[in-house]
Amino acid sequence: MIDYIKGEITELNPTYAVVETAGIGYFINIALPVYSVLNGQKTGKLYIYEAIREDAYNLYGFLNQADRQLFLMLISVSGIGANTARMIMSSYAVAEIQQMIATGNAVALSSIKGIGAKTAQRIIVDLKDKIIKLNVISDIDLPQQHASGEVREEAVSALVMLGFAANVSQKAVDGILKSQSDVTVEQLIKLALKNI
Repeated sequence: MIDYIKGEITELNPTYAVVETAGIGYFINIALPVYSVLNGQKTGKLYIYEAIREDAYNLYGFLNQADRQLFLMLISVSGIGANTARMIMSSYAVAEIQQMIATGNAVALSSIKGIGAKTAQRIIVDLKDKIIKLNVISDIDLPQQHASGEVREEAVSALVMLGFAANVSQKAVDGILKSQSDVTVEQLIKLALKNI
C-alpha cells in the first residue's frame, strides 16, 4: 500500500495532479482544496488512497492524514463512491463537512451535487459519532488566486472532468463571474457545483 507520494509536480489542475518521483509520474485525483494549496508549488507531498477495482487502479491524494481519514469515512457510507466523496470535499472545506455531519445539517449536505436528502441523512447517521469522537478541525490557509480567463478555463475544465456537460459548466461559471469577478478557481467551482 502507498502511504504518500512526494516529488515534483509536473502537472496540476483542479481535479488531478501528476507527481513525479524516482522517474515515475503518478496520476493522482485531488479535491479543490488540494489544488489551491499546491498551485504554484514545484514539489508536493500527497497522502494516498488507492482505489483498486477489476477495471481501474486510481489514486486519490490528500494534504494530510486527517483529510484522508474523512475521505475514508465518506466512502464507507453506502452509496458514496470515491468520486462522490471527492465532490463533497471539493464543495466544502474539511472543517465545514465535519461541522455539518456533527451538527446533523442534512440541508447543507444535500445541497451538494449528487447528494440527495436520503444520502445526506445516511452520511449523518453513519458518521456523526465518529466525527464527534475525532473532534478534528482542519485549518489550512488557502492561497488566493484572482479570477481571469485562465481561472474560468480551469473551472470549466474541472466541472467537465467531474462529469458535467461543457455547455452547462460554461453557463454556470459565466453566470457566477458576471456577479463576482474576483474569485479563486476553488470558490468558482464550489459556487458552480451549487448552481448546476
